[in-house]
Amino acid sequence: MTTGGLPKGRPVALLYERICAHVLEQLRRGALRPGDRVPSEMELATQFGVSRITSKRALEVLREAGLVERIRGKGTFVVRRLPDLTDLDVPLRPAQRREARSVALIVPDMSESYGLDLLNAIEERCAEYGAHLVVRRTHGRQTDEEKAVDSLVAAVDGLIVFPVHGDFYNASLLRQVLDGFPVVLVDRHLSGIPVAAVHTDNVAAARALTERLLDQGHEHIAFVSPPPVNTSSIEDRLDGFRTAFGERGQPYELTDLRSTLPGSTTTESVRADMDTIRAFRDRRPEVTAYFACEYNLARMVDRVLGGDRVVACFDSPGDSIGGPPFLHVKQNQTAMGRIAVDMLLALLRGEPVPNLSYVPFELIDAESRNA
Repeated sequence: MTTGGLPKGRPVALLYERICAHVLEQLRRGALRPGDRVPSEMELATQFGVSRITSKRALEVLREAGLVERIRGKGTFVVRRLPDLTDLDVPLRPAQRREARSVALIVPDMSESYGLDLLNAIEERCAEYGAHLVVRRTHGRQTDEEKAVDSLVAAVDGLIVFPVHGDFYNASLLRQVLDGFPVVLVDRHLSGIPVAAVHTDNVAAARALTERLLDQGHEHIAFVSPPPVNTSSIEDRLDGFRTAFGERGQPYELTDLRSTLPGSTTTESVRADMDTIRAFRDRRPEVTAYFACEYNLARMVDRVLGGDRVVACFDSPGDSIGGPPFLHVKQNQTAMGRIAVDMLLALLRGEPVPNLSYVPFELIDAESRNA
């Protein structure tokens, strides 16, 4: 299952809500009465042609709304004293607030250059709320991400996902979103998919960084990245880079490098990318500044150029990990992590959250080594 052809903004009904609406209508018509047994997860899954995870989610929502009770070893039954059904409507809201018991964080990888501060913020925020945190690394492989999603949805209350780079959206993740399982994305979003996401405004940040280079007198600037297709953070940064030029300067693009992608760093891939950068430099000697989409790629570009060109990027820890500091966009990973947890807990309480939340960013000059 892929979603390359899914139109942006298309409204998508949550599958579990169909089951909730059906049960609510049965209660209103008197087809289901207090004390009656409600069809099981398996029966509802078969009846509506959905997964058992979806039917389980529906029964849980009905329970939280005070309409049914689940008795271990016996099944699910209509409560003896039903609330007033007059004003009830789908989506149903919990009868009382429900806090998360456990949260899973799924990430490609983490390092000092990017990801470690995000993890720390999520862990600390979960601890503040008394929520148990499970962390699963996917090493940038979509198959591992799919396995992680499939294995964790039955064990945790909600997911925080840092999606892998890829040409296609993760089918397992999409299924959970459409089934109504609580999911919050960090660092990037899925275009056209109704799922909560929190990240930097990459368009604005990339535009600001490019305009800084233009203001410094660089008229020929190259954007350097892995293939941006279906990786929203890179797509947005490229968009911001392009829009910065207006009536001044000349943009160039080198967007087919792969060695810095999680799980793709080998001696051969690094050499191939360095050869590609070297060939680009020789073809375009007029380029005086390079905008790398992330820090490790900036280090590679700087190594090839030998320090005789300006390099800028996102997230430059510089001296703290033994590398050079660059002019860069500093993302607020701490805010990103905290907001992601807050949004997930709100979803678990049945509260609405925005599909997109931006965190602030800063431009840090290369000279500001301790910024």
